[in-house]
Amino acid sequence: MSDFNELTLTQRNDLRTVAAMIIPASDEYRVPGADDPTIQADMLKTLGRDTALVRHALDQLARLAGMPLAELDDAEREAVAKEFRGGGGAAAATLVRVVLQCYYRDDRVLRSLGLELRAPFPKGHVLPEGDWSLLDPVKARGGGLRRAR
Repeated sequence: MSDFNELTLTQRNDLRTVAAMIIPASDEYRVPGADDPTIQADMLKTLGRDTALVRHALDQLARLAGMPLAELDDAEREAVAKEFRGGGGAAAATLVRVVLQCYYRDDRVLRSLGLELRAPFPKGHVLPEGDWSLLDPVKARGGGLRRAR
């Protein structure tokens, strides 16, 4: 591995495999899966500060699998993923977030959802008025910030 911010070929293959497990392609909605080459390229290009946790998650998956995840059959992958979900912690959460954020900013996916292909600002997005009383219990707690240690 030439750069700390890069994934190895094995890790990239496992990332593509996990991404397809999280969001498979859909013929019904005419959208690619999260393993689509364009979406994968976006993931790799924008990992940034999440690289270490994503690398850790992929290494955990490979350890649980006893080999690269991409080399397992579907049933074995599902069993490893189930075990990983139970104890993957912050690394698992980061991996899923990276896959979701890159998937849902793909133009094809946005079009399938009926969303306009544009930046959210300066035009902004209008949100429907919600029930602000749902925040009353949070407001009633007062200063709930924890002190730094």
